[in-house]
Amino acid sequence: MVMPLALLVVALCAVLGGWAAWFVVRDRAVVLRQLWGAAVVEGVLVVQAVVAGWLAVSDAPPVDGVLLWGYVATQAVILPVAAAWAFAERTRWSSVVLLVAALTVAFLEYRLLQIWGAV
Repeated sequence: MVMPLALLVVALCAVLGGWAAWFVVRDRAVVLRQLWGAAVVEGVLVVQAVVAGWLAVSDAPPVDGVLLWGYVATQAVILPVAAAWAFAERTRWSSVVLLVAALTVAFLEYRLLQIWGAV
C-alpha cells in the first residue's frame, strides 16, 4: 500500500464521519453534498485498488491475496450501500448510517495497512 494514499483515505473518512456526526447531533438527515463526499472517498478507494493491484503483480512484499482483496472489495461496497441506504432513509438515522460507514472504511484501511505490512 502507498502510505500517502492510505492516509488520504483515512483523512477523507474522518472528515466525512465528522460531517455526518455533526448532522446526527443536529438531528438532520444526510444531504446530497455528503453523498458527493462519499463518492469522492469511493473514487480514492478505486485509485487505491488499482495501485494495490499494480503493486501485487510487481515486486511488492508477498501478502495473502484473498485477505487483501477481501478487504479491498469490502471497502468498495460499504460506502455505496450506505449512500443508497442514507438516501432512502430521510431521518437522522441516515446520518448515523453514513457515520458508521465512514468509520468502518477508515478502520478497514488501517487493517489493509497491517495486512500489507506497512504498520
